[in-house]
Amino acid sequence: MKSDRPARATASVAACEADLGVHTGGRKKLIKGLPSAPALLGAAALALAAVGAVSSQPGTPASASDYSKFDSQASVLSAASSTGSSDPLAGRARAISRDSQREAQADAADAKLQAAAESQAKERNAALAALAESAERHADDLAANAWQLPVSAGVYHLTSRFGECSYLWSRCHTGLDFAAPTGTTISAVAAGTVTEAGYAGAYGNRTIVTLEDGTELWYCHQNSFGVSVGDTVRPGDLIGYVGSTGNVTGPHLHLEVRPGAGDPVDPFQALLVHGIQP
Repeated sequence: MKSDRPARATASVAACEADLGVHTGGRKKLIKGLPSAPALLGAAALALAAVGAVSSQPGTPASASDYSKFDSQASVLSAASSTGSSDPLAGRARAISRDSQREAQADAADAKLQAAAESQAKERNAALAALAESAERHADDLAANAWQLPVSAGVYHLTSRFGECSYLWSRCHTGLDFAAPTGTTISAVAAGTVTEAGYAGAYGNRTIVTLEDGTELWYCHQNSFGVSVGDTVRPGDLIGYVGSTGNVTGPHLHLEVRPGAGDPVDPFQALLVHGIQP
């Protein structure tokens, strides 16, 4: 004989819903992913009906395994809710992890760029410092080798020039004459070493300065000396004083330029070549 317990259970559920005024069609779930109350009640009713059906069969009592099976089937409904609620949290955690990785990568890239920029700045500063040092050395070299006038501008006037011929000289003039008052300071035209300082006949008191390239500069007719043999002079250093010793008609400096200690060349042109306007 079949039991009418499942039918009575279903009717009871329906009656309860009618009394409570439950409208299953428009119900909203309180928790996303959790089965509605009618569904849970229906599942419970089915479980009870199944248990009743099993127990109503003669000679077939409901075993503990049957209750366990029904319980596991009913729990499937609640398991869905827990799975549904955990997935969004796991996805958000993964998204946050990806964002953190991107930020870490961006920070690492910025650090590399900054390190590269700092390295380039150091290299540039070192190169500029080396260039400045080289320029300073070059400027010192230029200053050491730059030529200048032997007598201050405005103090002298040019008289006899290179190549002029007269009874005053045994041969044509071999230098350039800077006429100035006796005692006027004579300055070194270029850097070099004093290789002679003494009386030289028609040249009077003569000082010879030998430059690094072997060129000799002769300062003649001095009234007195300001250097001695072996002295090193730079442009502008004192050589001596204007005088009228030797074969002269008045006080002046007779300047000669002899490349390689050989024959003289025009001092006027030599000064022009070195940027000096006599």
